[in-house]
Amino acid sequence: MKVRFCVARGLLLAVLALLALPMNSAAVELRVQSDTLLRVFERDTTSGTDNLVTPGYEYLQVDMGSLSEAGLSFHAYGWGRYDFADNDFYQDADAGELLYGYLEYKRENANLNIRLGRQYIFEGVANESVDGLRLSSDLSENISASIYAGQPVGLDSTSGRSGDSIYGGRVALHKMSLGEVGLSYKNIQNDSDTAEEMAGVDIALYLPKGINFFGNSSYNLDSNGFAEHSYEFSIPYENFRFRPFFQMFNYADYFATGANSVNPFRVLATGDEEISIYGIDLSWLKSEAWTFVGKFKYYDYDQADGNQYYGLAATWHPGEATDLGGEVGYLNGDLSKNTYLLTRLFATVDQLGDKLWLDFLTGDIVYASYDQDIYGEDYSLFVSLGTGKTFLDGRLRVKLSGDYSQDPYFDDDLRGLLSLTYNYDHGL
Repeated sequence: MKVRFCVARGLLLAVLALLALPMNSAAVELRVQSDTLLRVFERDTTSGTDNLVTPGYEYLQVDMGSLSEAGLSFHAYGWGRYDFADNDFYQDADAGELLYGYLEYKRENANLNIRLGRQYIFEGVANESVDGLRLSSDLSENISASIYAGQPVGLDSTSGRSGDSIYGGRVALHKMSLGEVGLSYKNIQNDSDTAEEMAGVDIALYLPKGINFFGNSSYNLDSNGFAEHSYEFSIPYENFRFRPFFQMFNYADYFATGANSVNPFRVLATGDEEISIYGIDLSWLKSEAWTFVGKFKYYDYDQADGNQYYGLAATWHPGEATDLGGEVGYLNGDLSKNTYLLTRLFATVDQLGDKLWLDFLTGDIVYASYDQDIYGEDYSLFVSLGTGKTFLDGRLRVKLSGDYSQDPYFDDDLRGLLSLTYNYDHGL
């Protein structure tokens, strides 16, 4: 199996390092979650005929060590795939990747946290997968900081990894009752050339009367322009909640990534488009069972006419075991091909074990009607049905689902999915 990172070696070394360190045995925990999926669908292949594709997936998550308290722990998550039909739909019949695998040390004093290995970094402007080191700690009662450095996983297949690096950090000023303001920075080098350099500010304020304010802005230091603004209020009033929001994306600054040639949206950076989104969501909690939501969005383009979206949604939650709902939305586009009516109905019924052999049922229907034909079709339809049962006191969950869709891109598309989820939690 082709895997970017040697999973077996990484797991073995990390576990051996964990077990070699002195640790109170009562504090050592082991948690394992396995998700096994078998998909079935038909697709056109290189032979020009419809062939049955049956890929099997395994997603494995392992957490070991001091998981519920301060101390040392190990965390890993990866996936593997094998196409049992092996009919050239995939470039390789087997594939896989270690998504993360790192050692973590936590100490209550100053909220110290150290991670070493492959990990996801979410620090202000950073949303990256990194092979490296991350360190965070409180500097004082109201100031905290985090730094990270290593190699970006996304560049490991572009001219090798020599000269690839990433580093950055975030400093935050916070007061528990009022909120937090953070400043962040990120620099990515691809073959020793700047691929991305961003700086940003993020804010979270908890105001009187239950009013909250959240937002962030990012600035592209390479192209010298603001890439993004995103701000929103959350305003409660009796059984209502208002959420006015504003977003802005400048394509040239948001997608321009210097030497980052693996960016799939790099072509968008060549234009001068800028989009601003103004909107409001209004939620009404009519009762413990009924919730209604109204939505409005206005899309303002710099290079095109604006679009408006209107939506209404309702959910009925009579108890812990049942959710029923629906939504109607209409997008009034600047062109007929961008105008459509969208409707959706969904349902989830759980805890059926006392009445049926099955434990839960799910259903979802989505229908879209287009103002202008797309490849000769003026609508699309998606239907999904699922059912399942739990075993071993809830540790094993088996689900079977089927999806059917008909749209301008597929005359008829039928897919099936069998999934098994197993959870193991034990103290060593």
